[in-house]
Amino acid sequence: MKIFKWGILATGKIAARFAEAINFCENAKLYAVASRTEEKAASFAEKTDAEKYYGSYKELAEDKEVDVIYIASPMAQHYENAKMCLEAGKNVLCEKTVTLNSAQLDELIKTAKEKDVFFMEAMWMKLLPAFRKAKEWVAQGRIGEVRAIKADFSNLCPYDENDRLFINELGGGSLLDLGIYPITLACEFLGYRPKEIISNAYIGKTGVDFDASIVLRYENAYADLCCGFDMENANPAYIIGTKGRIRFPEWFFCSQKVMLYDDNGILTEEFYDPHPCNGYEFEVRHVMSCLERGLKESDLNPTAHTSATQKIADKCRNDWGLVFKGE
Repeated sequence: MKIFKWGILATGKIAARFAEAINFCENAKLYAVASRTEEKAASFAEKTDAEKYYGSYKELAEDKEVDVIYIASPMAQHYENAKMCLEAGKNVLCEKTVTLNSAQLDELIKTAKEKDVFFMEAMWMKLLPAFRKAKEWVAQGRIGEVRAIKADFSNLCPYDENDRLFINELGGGSLLDLGIYPITLACEFLGYRPKEIISNAYIGKTGVDFDASIVLRYENAYADLCCGFDMENANPAYIIGTKGRIRFPEWFFCSQKVMLYDDNGILTEEFYDPHPCNGYEFEVRHVMSCLERGLKESDLNPTAHTSATQKIADKCRNDWGLVFKGE
């Protein structure tokens, strides 16, 4: 069994959770980590049992022993960090939203193809067992034809001018941080090319969207989506068909449970699969499976899907007049 040597670029909270997942997987090894200072890298390496640490991202990208790099830096830095790693010939898993706009994403996809390396956005929701079960039920025709999606992702985050969520220069706002989940959910079940995109947003005092609502219109279906960090919600999701519906009871993007109802509203089946680690292990395993099969992009989360959701986000921001500084 091949052991894949992982590198982690940046050492924040999500990097710590991903490191836990790497250490949980039997054929994965947390080989090296990198931060902007050697002190931070050393501290993170000690906490996560990483074999090596670097005080610069460039050193990690140039380490010939690293098989794949997980990028966990702030969103506005994803493009430059991913491009550097891809150009160094590294396989890359980049945290979502992978870039600020489609132009940046197109450049990364082009670079990955030129360097013949694996590249994927870390949309972990699509790899979770509950999500895969919902896909299976729909494919089996258990709810008939899908006609509507309803999904919310709203958190109450107290205003903090130093928090990246509120900082325009860091790609802040609810759309790219939260809204990309309901957009992806809708596209997975209704298609990645809606006929019409209707949206509006509350642009807060720091020049980013504090909350937003989005409607995706299809030929005979629609998606009603919300996101925001100025209110709290249970964050359920519904996939509604002509013969029944599927419900993710709460926090749909990381749900361990999914429920199937018939057209009379009667619960007919329930799927529950608790995460053995923290949920990120499914992402780790999928990337390694792709590499073992010689794939250069995921067969469950291909770059074409990422590109399509990015274009939807671009359209929303364009309609709102929201531009990130430095784009």
